[in-house]
Amino acid sequence: MTTPADDRREHDLLGDRDVPADAYYGVHTLRATENFPITGIPVGHHPELVVALACVKQAAAEANRELGLLDPGKAEAIVGACEDIRAGRLHEHFPVDVIQGGAGTSTNMNANEVIANRALERLGRPRGDYLHLHPLEDVNMGQSTNDVYPTAVKLALYTLVQHLREALGALATAFSAKAEEFADVVKMGRTQLQDAVPMTLGQEFGSYAVMVREDAERLTEAAALITEINLGGTAIGTGLNAHPRYAELACQRLREITQVPVSTAADLVEATQDAGSFVTLSGVLKRIAVKLSKICNDLRLLSSGPRVGLSEIGLPPVQAGSSIMPGKVNPVVPEVVNQVAFRVIGHDLTVTMAAEAGQLQLNAFEPVIAHSLFESLSHLTAACHTLADRCVAGITANTEHLRRGVEYSIGVITALNPHIGYTAATGIAAEALVTGRSVLSLVIARQLLTKAELAEILSPENLVRPVAPANR
Repeated sequence: MTTPADDRREHDLLGDRDVPADAYYGVHTLRATENFPITGIPVGHHPELVVALACVKQAAAEANRELGLLDPGKAEAIVGACEDIRAGRLHEHFPVDVIQGGAGTSTNMNANEVIANRALERLGRPRGDYLHLHPLEDVNMGQSTNDVYPTAVKLALYTLVQHLREALGALATAFSAKAEEFADVVKMGRTQLQDAVPMTLGQEFGSYAVMVREDAERLTEAAALITEINLGGTAIGTGLNAHPRYAELACQRLREITQVPVSTAADLVEATQDAGSFVTLSGVLKRIAVKLSKICNDLRLLSSGPRVGLSEIGLPPVQAGSSIMPGKVNPVVPEVVNQVAFRVIGHDLTVTMAAEAGQLQLNAFEPVIAHSLFESLSHLTAACHTLADRCVAGITANTEHLRRGVEYSIGVITALNPHIGYTAATGIAAEALVTGRSVLSLVIARQLLTKAELAEILSPENLVRPVAPANR
């Protein structure tokens, strides 16, 4: 049987297959695309992972060349191919589905084949001419999927974590700007959705900034855990088929190539089977999602109305809200962030179950762990930027409405309690409920405090930094 001109014949464990002549991938990748028609999302959809794979393969080639195991000419061609991929080329030749059986073997094979065929071109040889440079003998020298794939995943995650940290910083800055803008806007705080005590709108938005910055700090801590790698452990962490100095050299080259502070795990057998760092990172992402969702719940509630809701703040109108109700505008940006949060929380459960399902010396489910974490990080990053730019930056305060709320709220009596006494405060609260009169007007009518004294007690400065009541 002859191979069509637009195909090339390749051989693997299962026999011969025709591979498209213009493909940089080979027979192993071809079979994987047939075996895993799961999500329709290829590995190339995650450029950070593709680049990380190229970084690992380049580090391996440089280490093996220095150890005298890899021909310098082959090493140079492999390094050049890896640099092409790191520059953003050939990513479309990573078609394997992100969720796959085999603990990531298909992804590693895909990388080996693309790098090998690009290296062959650099040597002036046709794609598929593996007698001159082989995907497994040369590109995969001293390696296994079980140390290459998790190392690449961690590198990719580290990059995505930095993007999320920047996005969280931008969101915190946006909230801080609103906290400063609203520093003098007095409002009622609430507990259990009931009137509590006065505060400023600036304090409310300042608390959101603190919440977001705290999450950025926790993310930094989690990122430190994923810099420990098992490269050099090969199949199960014993380093079989790798030079005794390979792990040290490959890690050193990887640090130089990526500028990521990676270090070799103290126990490579443990590191090859343990998915604990992924679980920790996922837990932090869930924490971020939960807190962002809570903040967005608040924004939707505070902006509810505009006439018969709380209507304390106004969210910027970004699109029409209804196909049937003219004039309706919905809080669509907080709503989309809520939905991202729900997705991230679901991904955390996936990561938890996949990490728990590992058996003996390997966890076979790292592909779904990786894809879940990649999606959580990228979606949270986009959500933070969207929330900051399309919502928080344009929020306005309904100042007069907030002031009237303080005046008529029964809760304001708590702020006056130290100045007029609990008994008098209780009587005023009861009368205000029955008559519908404001607490402040009743206090003035009973000559318990003057307008000037009330203004001082309820000033934004005293609500932010309360002063001790005067002796009575």
